[in-house]
Amino acid sequence: MPRSAPHPHRPRRATVTALLLAAALTAPALAHATPVAAPAGGTSDRELRRALADLVAAPGGPPGAIAVLTRDGVPRVYRAGTAEVGTGRPPRIHDHMRIASVAKAFSGAVALSLVDRGALELGDTLGQRLPHLPEAWHAVTLRQLLQHTSGLPDYSRTARFQAIVRADPRHRFDSRRLLEFAAGEPLAFPPGSRYAYSNSDNIAVALMAEQATGRRYEDLLKELVYRPLDLRDTSLPSGFRLPRPFLHGYGTAPGEAPEDVSEAVSASGAWASGGIVSTPADLGAFFGGYAGPALLSPKTRHAQTRFVPGESQPAGPGANAAGLGIFRYTTRCGTVLGHTGNTPGYTQFAAATRDGRRTVTVSVTSQVPLDPALQVRLRATEERFVCALLEDGHGGKEPHGYGADRK
Repeated sequence: MPRSAPHPHRPRRATVTALLLAAALTAPALAHATPVAAPAGGTSDRELRRALADLVAAPGGPPGAIAVLTRDGVPRVYRAGTAEVGTGRPPRIHDHMRIASVAKAFSGAVALSLVDRGALELGDTLGQRLPHLPEAWHAVTLRQLLQHTSGLPDYSRTARFQAIVRADPRHRFDSRRLLEFAAGEPLAFPPGSRYAYSNSDNIAVALMAEQATGRRYEDLLKELVYRPLDLRDTSLPSGFRLPRPFLHGYGTAPGEAPEDVSEAVSASGAWASGGIVSTPADLGAFFGGYAGPALLSPKTRHAQTRFVPGESQPAGPGANAAGLGIFRYTTRCGTVLGHTGNTPGYTQFAAATRDGRRTVTVSVTSQVPLDPALQVRLRATEERFVCALLEDGHGGKEPHGYGADRK
C-alpha cells in the first residue's frame, strides 16, 4: 500500500474544531430525521449522474462524489466534481477515503465471524469478557452492543474527550482505553430496553474480540474480513495520514472556499467505531460478502438480521432499522442492507442485496449531515441509486420471515 507524504498540509485548527463541535451538537437530532423519498423514476444513467452533479453544485456541497453500482461483479461508476480541489482529477474507485461509522459493520463482521467459530457468543457479557470495565456495565451483551441497545454512554461525547480533540485534533489516543472516558457515567437505560446509537458499543465489541482470541483487532480484521473478501486497499490506521491516492475531504460552507481536512483528525480516537480507511471498490466488495452469504453461516446471518427500529448515523435512505452491525434500508423500490457514516471531510453510504450479488456505494467528500438541507438531498440521491440497483425487481423484496423486526 502506498505511503503517505511525510509532511501533509495541516488545516486551520479553527476549521477542524468547528467541524468537530458541529458534529457533536447535531448528530442526535439528525439521527431522528424524517425519511425522504426520491422522486419517482430518474434511475437512468443520465439522471444518476445529474443527481450527483446537483449535489456537488449545491451551496456548500461536497467538492467530489462517487457512486458505484455493482451487479454480479460488474461495476458501473458515476462521479461528479473532483478528488482534489485545484487539480481536476476525478474521483476513482481505488481512491482511499475515511469510511467513518461504516467501520462499525467491519467490527460486526469480526465479532459475528468469531461467533461462527465458537470463540464468542451473542449472549456473552462485558462482565464475563471485560470485567475491568465498570460493574454497572457488566450485564451488557455482545448482541446488545452490536445492535446499539446496550445503553453504554458514548465516550466521544464526553467533555474530557472533546477537550483533547479540540486542543489537538491529531492527538494519538490509546485506542484500547477509549472507554475510560465514559467509565464514570452510568448506563443510559437498562440493557436491551431500547435503541440508542453509541460509539462506545463498537469499541467494546473489538475489545471482546481481542479478549476471546488473544489477538489484536487489526490482525483479526485481516484474517477474518480482508483476506476472505479480497480487500486489498482497506486498513485501520492509528494516525492521521491517508495512503495515496486518496479522495480529499473538505470542510464546506456556502460562500466559502473548501478547506482540506483529509488528514485533520487522528483515526486513533475512533478505532473500531470509525477509523477504517477503504476505497469505493473495497467497500462494495465488503458489503457483498457481509450482507450476502459469503462471510457468515446461515444461523449467524439469521441473528444478524433480526431488526429493531433505529436509524444509522447519519440516517440512510428510506426507513431504517438496526440489526447486528448492519442496518436495513427500506426504500420505495425495495430493501438493502448496509451502513452509513460521516466524519470531517466525508459522508458514506454502502449497502447490498441479501444475496450479495448487488452492491451500492455513495461517497462524498464533505460532512454533509452538518447541513440539514444538504442531507435531505443526499438521502434522496442515495435512494435513487438504490432504486437503480433494484430496478428490474430482483433482490429488493425480502421473503417472508427474513429480517423481521424483533418482538
